[in-house]
Amino acid sequence: ASAEDIKKAFRKLAHEHHPDKSGGNEGKFKELNEAYQVLGNPDKRKQYDQFGANFESAGGPGGFNWQDFARSQGGGFGQGGFKVDFNDLGDIGDVFGDIFGGGRGRGRAGPQRGNDLQFETAVDFKESVFGAEKVLRFEKHVVCSKCNGSGAEPGAKITTCATCGGQGRVEQVQRTFLGAMRSVRTCPDCGGEGKRAEKQCSRCHGRGSEQGVKELKVKIPAGIADGQTMQLDGEGEPGAKSGPAGSLFLTIRVRPDKLFRRHGYDLITQKQISFVLAALGGTVPLTTLEGEVQLKVPAGTQSDTVIKLESQGVPHLRGKGRGDLLVTVKVFTPTKLSKKEREALKALAAEKGEKLASVGWL
Repeated sequence: ASAEDIKKAFRKLAHEHHPDKSGGNEGKFKELNEAYQVLGNPDKRKQYDQFGANFESAGGPGGFNWQDFARSQGGGFGQGGFKVDFNDLGDIGDVFGDIFGGGRGRGRAGPQRGNDLQFETAVDFKESVFGAEKVLRFEKHVVCSKCNGSGAEPGAKITTCATCGGQGRVEQVQRTFLGAMRSVRTCPDCGGEGKRAEKQCSRCHGRGSEQGVKELKVKIPAGIADGQTMQLDGEGEPGAKSGPAGSLFLTIRVRPDKLFRRHGYDLITQKQISFVLAALGGTVPLTTLEGEVQLKVPAGTQSDTVIKLESQGVPHLRGKGRGDLLVTVKVFTPTKLSKKEREALKALAAEKGEKLASVGWL
């Protein structure tokens, strides 16, 4: 097989067996990388062909060393030797760390950030426009009230972990056809902290957190729109090993309003007026989100005319200023008239030379 054939086969199988992928197999992935490090290097492949699976010379006196192998490939994955597409294979650096002892390892020692949470809350239309303060109550993990997150029973003695000697990591040596393979993993007994409590917290059983109810005051900013999400740092799940808490992502749902709807930062509403006011002009009371105002109607206003009230709309969420209030005028035609109103309309029609129907309400 050519070097290109080997590289293609490696990439295909790496996709298939990567441990982070569904159906992946870490054992096969480890074996695959061991094989490729030999077959993908002409010198090592020649040694393997000559000495077989028991050759030890590839790693020198100390066995195979991942850092030496990376340097032999030109300083990393992208030069001289083969190239692994990390975007395609996922977090392959973690897997290499487990296999060869030169990476970070899949386990994480020390403080760990808590998980993020996501919730929704509903607000009224007016609250979304002008802002509001809401009190949220929801279930989540909270810091244990007994051990304050340490996981240890109050007063319990803290000792150095006997398994890792306080290092937080344990080393394993495994012999393969490449030689001695060294791997470093997070200590399974202390979780990477290097110390252990003689007695775990009786309330949280060493987890450092417990299920509880959180009550949180949240300030909803003026101008927020339906579907927008607020990020509240530190309000997610508590971190492990005294790590920081995650974030709470709060999605806002706005209840619709009977009179107003929103378009960007503008508010849209309708106002019904009489045909007399539309013809002669004047003012009419208009209900807004901030109270009642007098809407000025120019003489000769036609139905569906839009009258703009500047800076009476939604405040800009990030920045200064507000949108406008757009009022669509609907001219109302009455279905019943008094005798005096009918006579006035007849006179107006006669003046304009219009012929009225001889039947009907006129």
